[in-house]
Amino acid sequence: MDRPHSHTYFKKAQALMPGGVNSPVRAFKAVGDEPIVVTRAKGDRLYDADGNRYIDYCMSWGPMILGHGQISVLNEIRKAIRGGTSFGTLCPNEVRLAGLITEAYPSIEQVRMVSSGTEATMSAVRVARAYTGRDKIVKFEGGYHGHSDQFLIKAGSGLTTLGTPSSPGVPAAFAATTLTLPYNDSAAARKLIAEQGREIAALIVEPVAGNIGTVLPDKGFLETLRELTAKNGIVLIFDEVITGFRLSLSGAQGYFKIKPDMTTLGKIIGGGLPVGAYGGRKDIMELVSPEGPVYQAGTLSGNPVAMAAGIATLREIGSNRQFYEDIEKKTRHLVYGLNDAAKLAGKRLTINTIASMYTPFFTATPVRDLASAMTSDTKQYARFFHLMFEKGVYLPPSQFEAHFVSMAHTVRDIDRTIHYAYEAFRKL
Repeated sequence: MDRPHSHTYFKKAQALMPGGVNSPVRAFKAVGDEPIVVTRAKGDRLYDADGNRYIDYCMSWGPMILGHGQISVLNEIRKAIRGGTSFGTLCPNEVRLAGLITEAYPSIEQVRMVSSGTEATMSAVRVARAYTGRDKIVKFEGGYHGHSDQFLIKAGSGLTTLGTPSSPGVPAAFAATTLTLPYNDSAAARKLIAEQGREIAALIVEPVAGNIGTVLPDKGFLETLRELTAKNGIVLIFDEVITGFRLSLSGAQGYFKIKPDMTTLGKIIGGGLPVGAYGGRKDIMELVSPEGPVYQAGTLSGNPVAMAAGIATLREIGSNRQFYEDIEKKTRHLVYGLNDAAKLAGKRLTINTIASMYTPFFTATPVRDLASAMTSDTKQYARFFHLMFEKGVYLPPSQFEAHFVSMAHTVRDIDRTIHYAYEAFRKL
């Protein structure tokens, strides 16, 4: 597929921005290529600078659950823009979106809007440290909670893709306060908390890991974390930047029926615009300034346009009682089709899926943590990516990412994807 205009843009970008991009994975290094330059998107399609179109299963890394350019969302954005783009003061849309979030999430009694998932997780941990008076936090290997210093320890997402276990520039003192555990290892969690529980402020976890690919929690794993943290006075934080409003109207905690102390949100609650949020029990959130002493601020927090996009998205989801059933049905159709195509082509594949998320791992090993995810044949995934890409199917340009289905994906496009996948598997 010819991409001369994308190539020209990328060459200019490389002179102006590190690596030619503003976020590492989109550079296509993991698949050995140059990135496409997208000029517009609609429904389940991306359109590049050369006029090529692609069925999109990246969906802006998750937030476009309704599809690109959903009309009710665009209408609310247009309406909000006519009133101004930024006020730097309280606006009605902040109150409305906060109401929708707290109504959907029983664990969130109060919420603070921010502008990114990174800002949300960073702030949530700060509040948890203030609440407990402790310094240490626990995260899981491969879990990506944004790029603040305390989280760049055995992180997932682009760090896994690029083979970087952590990042230069992170002080050793910061790293020393972050403890890591294997995902899905309840025994290791029990041992660590038995030894250091009274020094741990917070345990943060993606209830469904999404940044080493889609990895589901083992039965009883999240329940064990809830039990251990409650017994030891540790704040349990669910990072639902990916799973929030995607697994259910109350996210992963509603899906698994587990109530954390704090929750971080992003992506979907902005309808594709830069939004994040953190919230939780009132006695914890009351520590946030100006109510309490924990300082956190942001000029664009609660931006009226971003809030409008989030409101429109959540109302669209909430107004359709069949929403999650319908989107999961589409995803099952796709995943079953991919599994069948791989078997027919004689390829061994492990596909993890939940709700409207999935990841095809190029390994015969069941994938339940970072170590098993790393058994994947990344070169084979890169080859598969290119074969699909040449047919006009855009997958995440890394083995270690979640794939997403939206309400805009049609059965026709899903069937076409399955057909192209079968052809690709035969060529691998």
